[in-house]
Amino acid sequence: MEKLKALIAIIVTSVALLPLAMAKPEYAKKEGKVCTFCHVKMGSKELNDAGKYYKEHNHSLEGYKAPAK
Repeated sequence: MEKLKALIAIIVTSVALLPLAMAKPEYAKKEGKVCTFCHVKMGSKELNDAGKYYKEHNHSLEGYKAPAK
């Protein structure tokens, strides 16, 4: 019975964390950038200007000009 409870807890936790697994680390690897280059913070789905550009340009940063700081 304890194993069943543990299994249920693992399943519930996995389902709760599933939306976080939607990130695409292969994009960061492909572009040679860290995740926060396109996202406002780690673990966030919210995109910054670079991320919006990447999404709108067929997953490419070609031609992207970072705003001057």
